[in-house]
Amino acid sequence: MSSVVVVGTQWGDEGKGKIVDLLTRYADCIVRFQGGNNAGHTLVVNKEQFIFHIIPSGILYENKRCLIGNGVIIDPAVLLKEIDSLRDRGMPVNPDRLMISENAHLIMEYHKSLDSAQEASLETGKKIGTTGRGIGPCYVDKIGRIGIKVGDLQDENILKDKLLFGIEEKNFLLTKKFGVEPLSFDTVYSQIMDYAERLQPFIGNVSIELDTARKQNKNILFEGAQGTQLDIDHGTYPFVTSSNTVAGNACNGTGYGPAHINSVIGILKAYTTRVGEGPFPTELLDETGEELQKKGGEFGATTGRKRRCGWLDGVVATDAVRLNGLTGLAITKLDVLSGQSVLKISNSYEFGGKILHAMPSNIKTAAAVTPLYEEMPGWQAEIDQIRNFADLPVEAQDYIKRIEDFTGVEAVIISVGPDREETLLLKNPFERVS
Repeated sequence: MSSVVVVGTQWGDEGKGKIVDLLTRYADCIVRFQGGNNAGHTLVVNKEQFIFHIIPSGILYENKRCLIGNGVIIDPAVLLKEIDSLRDRGMPVNPDRLMISENAHLIMEYHKSLDSAQEASLETGKKIGTTGRGIGPCYVDKIGRIGIKVGDLQDENILKDKLLFGIEEKNFLLTKKFGVEPLSFDTVYSQIMDYAERLQPFIGNVSIELDTARKQNKNILFEGAQGTQLDIDHGTYPFVTSSNTVAGNACNGTGYGPAHINSVIGILKAYTTRVGEGPFPTELLDETGEELQKKGGEFGATTGRKRRCGWLDGVVATDAVRLNGLTGLAITKLDVLSGQSVLKISNSYEFGGKILHAMPSNIKTAAAVTPLYEEMPGWQAEIDQIRNFADLPVEAQDYIKRIEDFTGVEAVIISVGPDREETLLLKNPFERVS
């Protein structure tokens, strides 16, 4: 039995969905531990594309148990749409395959309205780049102890009381502060009751389910959303998400004991991207950046927004190693770098005459640092057909080895193309060495 956590090491969009899909082959249970539908995992299976926002991507396999942990916040409309979409494509989604934690919180319509109103009210340059999906306001209510939990769908009286309070409070803010139309209690109440009826069979205690699986010596895979630099505590605040994206939250967000985690795999894109606002030291605002964006298909799976692209940021990578306790790296989109004559890596920044080896906590400093680069020769050959590390161009092998050198973490997976089979599994984290 092994328990493996998969996290993003950058600003999200590292290709976690594909790696989770690969590792799901060896797992019995796949559990999502944080975030909401502001994240998206894109998979390509037999040339067919699947995009998931809430349901763990392991749902594409038969005989796998998929769980949504208490750390996830759930838009019931989006979740049900995903369930229906999968069923329309011939994939059964039933309570035997999917469980939702009774302690997960629900994104309500008023959260989405408030999210959009707040972002629209901010001046240019101060906008966070929120997706407007109600993520922040939902987490605010959770911390403020006025949130609506999934388990509340099983008690109409509790649900109605919380909804009355929530709509009254949010309508006050929407109308008085932001000058937008209020929401109708009757409309929202009718809608949530319809959702409640459909979701009831999926509700359960994920913590108990995971502990039972552990005692039965089953392999458990934990998947997070976003990336380390979007962590509410450790990221480039305030240009972050509203939850903890680091590996430690795999335990908090599911009710699983930390002593039972065996390995943590960090997904590292071979270059760096970012969606939305915020500092990005290695960003390329030139033809090379455009080339990476186009070749990498760098558009957000959730928002469709173009991703900003840049050279590999080693500072961000080593921050992720420290913050997550990484035991292995999954390097993705290596194929996108094919054709580049020179590759650059920044393992430090310069600011005010000082050399920095970690992302500054001061957001103005983070936005003003100058990345210090080392250069490596690139390769010209396309590599998507390669299935063995030794067959990669020597320059690509050297690039991987350099990443291992400055992070101090071995590469266990290398992705050389978007399809499920275009992956080199160098070491299986579920195969424990005694």
